[in-house]
Amino acid sequence: MPLSKCLIANRGEIAVRIMRACRELGIRSVAVYSDADAHAQHVLAADEAALCGAAPARASYLDGARLIALAREHGCDCVHPGYGFLSESPAFAQAVVDAGLVWVGPPPAAIRAMGVKTEARALMAEAGVPLVPGFQDDHADLRAYLTAAERIGYPVMVKAAGGGGGKGIRIVHSPEALPEALESARREAAAAFGDPRVFLEKYITRGRHIEIQVLADAHGAVIHLGERDCSAQRRHQKVVEEAPAPGIDDARRAAMGAAAVAAAHAVGYVNAGTVEFILTPDGDFYFLEMNTRLQVEHPVTELVYGVDLVRLQFAIAEGQALPLTQAEVAPHGHAFECRLYAEDAAGGFLPATGTLLRFVPPSAPGVRVDSGVASGDTIGIHYDPLLAKIIVHDRTRADALARMCAALRETVVLGTTTNRDFLLALLDHPAFAAGGVDTGWIEREQVGVLADASPDDHARRVRLLIAAAVAEAMPPVGMGRASSADASQERTLSPWARGDSFRL
Repeated sequence: MPLSKCLIANRGEIAVRIMRACRELGIRSVAVYSDADAHAQHVLAADEAALCGAAPARASYLDGARLIALAREHGCDCVHPGYGFLSESPAFAQAVVDAGLVWVGPPPAAIRAMGVKTEARALMAEAGVPLVPGFQDDHADLRAYLTAAERIGYPVMVKAAGGGGGKGIRIVHSPEALPEALESARREAAAAFGDPRVFLEKYITRGRHIEIQVLADAHGAVIHLGERDCSAQRRHQKVVEEAPAPGIDDARRAAMGAAAVAAAHAVGYVNAGTVEFILTPDGDFYFLEMNTRLQVEHPVTELVYGVDLVRLQFAIAEGQALPLTQAEVAPHGHAFECRLYAEDAAGGFLPATGTLLRFVPPSAPGVRVDSGVASGDTIGIHYDPLLAKIIVHDRTRADALARMCAALRETVVLGTTTNRDFLLALLDHPAFAAGGVDTGWIEREQVGVLADASPDDHARRVRLLIAAAVAEAMPPVGMGRASSADASQERTLSPWARGDSFRL
């Protein structure tokens, strides 16, 4: 059954991204916004918009009942959650379905099964998917954890059973440090996820984070779209992603893909999802978790495999069969994604705030920018300070890397501190250029990387200010529709939000 109107239960660049797909499919989009987002780009890009609450996320974007009420009020027949917020809440997904709306995502039961890491490990063991050696027992005492850690072998990782995003994780190198690590991880997990349960896993030293994109339809077909390398991380958070992963041969790629497909089958998965693995220096791989949603880094897969994952999500939600088979899936070229944040890399990566006096993203062949901000927008304290995802594609990894560096150097952000120079220093590092860095590499090299990320020189700052002044004096590139929060106010809509091309 064709879908006609979608409420997008999210904000920022991912909401704009989904609206782009809706526009191409002829599906009307309804944006939701908090008090802080009344004039945001995703509001301007939507066909309709509705206030969902106060600025704090718990009073707006995390108010599932309010979001469903707005979907029904606006005559929507489906809800797309994007990522983050309520995207992996089985309760919200079930409430959407119970309200008679189509959930553009996996079945609530699959979200629930993969949401609790200990339960997911048990399911994967039954499906024959390789698991990191570990220990899980919700009723175990400290002595049992100490015994298990000795058996597994230090270092071990304490992980939250019911969460992700790097929260509730502690790396432990000795028995003396385990008691405090368990307690602090439980406290953080309880605060972040409402679930204090934790478990142990062997910490793979110098492991790489490799994830497999899967697609499944309601007719039992499951395929994978290759792998992404997300090993460039800080504090368990991804910084740069790429596809394909450097140094992965066809046999290893096929084995990991088959394991990911088996994982999806094991939970009756439908729609788009990602199975994450840790790859050891010896070439062994182990299941980490499954993300039951669209990933932040989905664009690199889109560019390498020539697909539109969001459009495919809608097609699957409508009950359509997958339009391609595994035999038809083949990578072409190489892609990188960098996350441009308003943050102070040299100051411990603390979030930065301010008004974007001028934001000029790169524009060149082979460059795509997914963004939810424009010049004049304010970066506040309530939400993730992501400014844009800069994605590039080229024939080879070396060519794509050079294109990404050029794109970052072209990017102009005035009014707030960003991590742009940190990203450039990272990409310029010989170890990254060689390919195959591990998840601990940034921490080990951080001092050297940050030392190379020197501030802009005075002359360059002057040139940027002059360019910004000239740009401000030029006519606006386009006018978006007035926000529903203030019909009298008009704002300049970013090219991406307007629906301009990917600029490939």
